[in-house]
Amino acid sequence: MSEAAPRQVAVRALCDFTAREGDLDHRFTPAPSAREGIVGHALVAGRRGEGFEAELPLSGTFEGVTVSGRADGYDPAANRLEEIKTHRGRLDRMADNQRALHWAQVSVYGALLCAERGLASVTLALVYLDVASGRETVLTREASAAELEAFFATQCRRFLAWAEQEAAHRARRDAALGALAFPHPDFRPGQRDLAESVYKAASTGRCLLAQAPTGIGKTLGTLFPLLKAMPRRGLDRVAFLTMKTPGRRLALDALAALGAEGSDDAERPDAERSDSGVPDAGSPDADLSDAGSPYATPRALRVLELTAREKACEYPGRACHGEACPLAAGFYDRLPAARRAAVARGFLDRAALRAVAGEHGVCPYYLGQELARWCDVIVGDVNHWFDDSALLHGLARANGWRTGLLVDEAHNLVERARGMYSAELDQRRLARLRREAPGALKGPLGRLSRQWQSLVREAGMSEAGEPGRPAYRVLDGLPDGMAAALSGVASAITEHLGEHPEQASLALQELLFEALAFTRLAERFGDHSLCDLTRHGRGRAVLGLRNLVPADFLAPRFAATHAAVLFSATLSPAHYHRDLLGLPDATVWREVASPFAAEQLEVRIRADISTRLRDREASLAPIVAELAEQFRRRPGHYLAFFSSFAYLEAALARLRETHPEIPVRTQTRGMREEARDAFLAEFTPGGASIGFAVLGGAFAEGIDLPGDRLVGAFIATLGLPPADPFNEALKARLAARFGRGDDYAYHIPGLIKVVQAAGRVIRGPDDRGTVVLMDDRFARCEVRQRLPAWWGPPCGTRR
Repeated sequence: MSEAAPRQVAVRALCDFTAREGDLDHRFTPAPSAREGIVGHALVAGRRGEGFEAELPLSGTFEGVTVSGRADGYDPAANRLEEIKTHRGRLDRMADNQRALHWAQVSVYGALLCAERGLASVTLALVYLDVASGRETVLTREASAAELEAFFATQCRRFLAWAEQEAAHRARRDAALGALAFPHPDFRPGQRDLAESVYKAASTGRCLLAQAPTGIGKTLGTLFPLLKAMPRRGLDRVAFLTMKTPGRRLALDALAALGAEGSDDAERPDAERSDSGVPDAGSPDADLSDAGSPYATPRALRVLELTAREKACEYPGRACHGEACPLAAGFYDRLPAARRAAVARGFLDRAALRAVAGEHGVCPYYLGQELARWCDVIVGDVNHWFDDSALLHGLARANGWRTGLLVDEAHNLVERARGMYSAELDQRRLARLRREAPGALKGPLGRLSRQWQSLVREAGMSEAGEPGRPAYRVLDGLPDGMAAALSGVASAITEHLGEHPEQASLALQELLFEALAFTRLAERFGDHSLCDLTRHGRGRAVLGLRNLVPADFLAPRFAATHAAVLFSATLSPAHYHRDLLGLPDATVWREVASPFAAEQLEVRIRADISTRLRDREASLAPIVAELAEQFRRRPGHYLAFFSSFAYLEAALARLRETHPEIPVRTQTRGMREEARDAFLAEFTPGGASIGFAVLGGAFAEGIDLPGDRLVGAFIATLGLPPADPFNEALKARLAARFGRGDDYAYHIPGLIKVVQAAGRVIRGPDDRGTVVLMDDRFARCEVRQRLPAWWGPPCGTRR
């Protein structure tokens, strides 16, 4: 948008900016889900008369600011304009800043309506719908057109200076990105192909699945072309989403390399223009290396790192309201100054955001939530777009953003998304809570407890199942009695904590959120999920609603993007990710050729070893012999991957016993981040050791040990999930839906883990290393065909 173009803002965004004041107040007020909000709005609209106009589009302009949105409803016969809000619990517990925001919204809509229809006055109504009871509470007031016009003008004037700044920022940003050049003399092999594919996806508004090998610079190779596309394709935001913290750091480093963290251009020496020969951003086949500085104008690109609340909180254990936390007291009064300072700073990683928040005495987590509205590139976890109540997806919908999405290590999205749309309830924890709960909650908890007992009895489950294994049953769905009991518990806890917020213990809140999650997922239950019951012994059963096919939940999220790029070294086969993630039919598959040669990586298959559960004990001797022989042949740092901690510990004990001279280190159960960092720090150049790790764990992907920091990997497993009752149920469901049960439940996920682990070895063009695959099944033709083609035919196969 040019500086001369009208400034555009949504009604909600305008009021969020101008109408909040006083304390941040996040006392225990469980909000309805987005789905419950949609259902609630429809319920209220359905109760109105035939002439009721729902979802009424309105817009108006004041001194160059265009404000638009959809009013929830207008009744022409009664001349009443309604703003509908769904809630749980007592209304008198609602924070003052929330009520003020609601009145501001309906007042702005009232001004727009009066101007559009020439009304002299209108009745404004706030309609609060309790989603638990369906009861409406309506607050009304009469307002004249002149009064509303004055209110509208006041809000617009408050916003106008910010709007002018934002329009100037957008123009400056787009000019800087138009002149952005690649920050290195040339692209790495394969990196340019990836960048061109990303640019074409952004240009044509499509989804892209890009499989690109480890080590070519995928982070920079995806960010650079999408930033180049922003001004020419009218993108409002770019979201770089990761699975783990290290991925965020790589993205922030790449953005810094592109100049987002830079100082003034005038202070920089002129840099040589890249002559890498990549074609311009004017068409899908255009050149990505425009003339210009390799650095974006300072602060022309605003970058924000979003972190989890528990990591950002300065006062852990305190409630989020002004009476408990000094950073919540007067938050909205200090927010404008903090917001101005933050956008002026521009590059807001976790440390920078914390520094700004500290200078202005506001909560860093909620400052970050606010700045997500005003930053151009947001770096954060995948949950910020794909979770049921995702912040970025909600903002994009509310503000009509054209969003470009980059999803790093996208092979993990299937499992991550399954977790987002799954829930569990533990009978033993419920029983403990029932004993400790306040008297008012004992009745609802008792009814839920009786439903548990009935559920276990009707499922015909034994006390413990087979020796050493729990009993397991797949149910047809969440029984009606259990759903009603959970809903009753949720309502009772909500009402009780509304009256007694000081009794909001962590255990009670967790039960409430679990109950709400269960009831929400039960409403959307279908062939994408299953309901199961696992009995672990007397008095303990775990009830689960588990998502199996995330596609049903994720498809609308992909549809809400202008372009989405999912990239990883292991996205093959494409149909697996298309089917399970719900990608659009027009999604493009692109495999970037590896820059590495087969001569760089010796791949051996030990087909004389079986790592099946029944053969584990017999496998230990040949596995340990292989580790010791390879270590003797080429001393250096190695990683050895196993299917479980039990298997790892047995192999480690055998190696220590037979070859005590070999230095070893090991991943441990529940390893904390500091311990993981220390584990990796010991892989020093010129050193020699064997590190033991679990396949699919923290050290099997997302780590970078280039050169001789890692010279080889041993993989003593095919990576297959265990053939337990749950995975067999998953296999049956995937077979019924896609016709690919074994592949989708076992083989593809297993080999993705294997290839990811092996990918730790060759990280650059000069690396040389060895991968030893230890299981007879690796010698099968159908398995070898799914290994990376650049590995070449595995050599040294032993039988």
